[in-house]
Amino acid sequence: MPETPATPLRLTADAWESLFRAQVAVMRRLRRDPSFSNLAIGEYDVLFNLSRCPTGWTRLNELNSHLLISQPSLSRMAERLESKGLIQRKQAPDDQRGVLLALTDEGRRLQREIGAAHVRTIHGLLGPLLDEAEMEQLLALTAKIRAGLENDDGAHGSR
Repeated sequence: MPETPATPLRLTADAWESLFRAQVAVMRRLRRDPSFSNLAIGEYDVLFNLSRCPTGWTRLNELNSHLLISQPSLSRMAERLESKGLIQRKQAPDDQRGVLLALTDEGRRLQREIGAAHVRTIHGLLGPLLDEAEMEQLLALTAKIRAGLENDDGAHGSR
């Protein structure tokens, strides 16, 4: 991105570092959340993303695009979650190598249980720090960043 008076390079770097450090601080607190005593936060993230699939099923590689882990790591995690009875896997009907994933009834129940506690924990962390207008501003800014990056065709290279 070319430097302009509205986005000086140093300000961009400082804003990015602040966003990153805030995320690290929140994630450290969330990792200590008792809601994750029976299921790791990364495993919960898989269940959460599967709960948002409109048809109930999604391709492994599509799910992977929403996570910060490699495809082989996700494949191993899916095997563990399947062995725990939380997700089910099946071969994609139109692709012999494709794998589809969905929550089991137990996986859906556990995701809802952990999710409700997780939202209360997040509110307990952020609610006292940001008022409603600031929370709306944070939501708008992060949505704008995500939308801009999701719509980017990669022409700017990796970030």
